[in-house]
Amino acid sequence: MKPQQLDESLMKHIRPDMFPVGIKIVKEKSALPTKAKRPKRDFGYEITICQAVGFSRRYGWSIAMNGEDLSCPIAQVAFGYQPALPYYSEGHLACGMYTETLDAARRTEQDVPKLAAEDSGYYVSFPLNRAPFEPDVVVIYGNAAQVMRLVAGMLYRRGGSITSSFSSRADCADIAIKTLQTGEPQVILPCYGDRLFAQTQDTEMAFSFRFADAEELIVGLEGTHKGGIRYPIPAFLRYQAEFPESYQRLNQQFAENMPAADE
Repeated sequence: MKPQQLDESLMKHIRPDMFPVGIKIVKEKSALPTKAKRPKRDFGYEITICQAVGFSRRYGWSIAMNGEDLSCPIAQVAFGYQPALPYYSEGHLACGMYTETLDAARRTEQDVPKLAAEDSGYYVSFPLNRAPFEPDVVVIYGNAAQVMRLVAGMLYRRGGSITSSFSSRADCADIAIKTLQTGEPQVILPCYGDRLFAQTQDTEMAFSFRFADAEELIVGLEGTHKGGIRYPIPAFLRYQAEFPESYQRLNQQFAENMPAADE
């Protein structure tokens, strides 16, 4: 299975407005794609993880970054670039903004998926149709109907339902880390930072899954397409329209003036 094959299936069945994105954690600098942009070096400033995905899905750019390129302190901890210092773990980033108390904020930070330092590396995002290597995770942004279509495709063989969790923040960790750690696909509710910094729109959701499950998804998209689950969702048009009384009166006059069938 090549990433380009998955991209073709997604374009056929999902029709996303922007590029589906591959994500990979690369351990060695020497293994980074030669054409990948390094934010600090090439842009002259640090960016967020969600911006990296935004560059890949909107511009078709490959982005490679680590802690030196990263502006978001939550992602610094989540992706293993910095330790979870007490100020973070106690909940001071969330308290007053997302939660009422430090105790609630502490629970919020505990729930953010995290990579251990030894599992960390360069975060690389790229459009699937130009994938320099197989991704670890794939994420597709779309509207609710497109995400529903992806859920149906992924469940074609396995059945049941997909369980996801939402906190309104740190969706970058849900997309990549939670998907890798659980091995399960995720419906993603874009977080506040994704909307603010990466320009994700109010109408967008996302869906992420391991590339290892790509073949299963393709089979599911094809199977559910044959079963009648398709995007765009077809409108039901097989009915007779109703008109105002004046329109109906004219139609009645048409009928009265129509010659008899045997004339």
